[in-house]
Amino acid sequence: MKAKVHINQHKIRSNAKTGDREPVITVKTYKSNEYATRVLINGPSEVVYSPDKPLSCGARVWIEAEYGDLEFVRGE
Repeated sequence: MKAKVHINQHKIRSNAKTGDREPVITVKTYKSNEYATRVLINGPSEVVYSPDKPLSCGARVWIEAEYGDLEFVRGE
């Protein structure tokens, strides 16, 4: 299944403001959103810039890869 990896800039701003360290990397599939502090991509991937058709969250740049090729780090 395809996954889209992008950075949540709202979480970055919130973390800076509050001092929290919530994960800012979002991995979206057709059925879920997962969050991580680091994502390793162990297979082919593609960086997409789509300013005219952003993701539903507003992201205009993301990485597409197969979900099975991703490894997540959820905290450091």
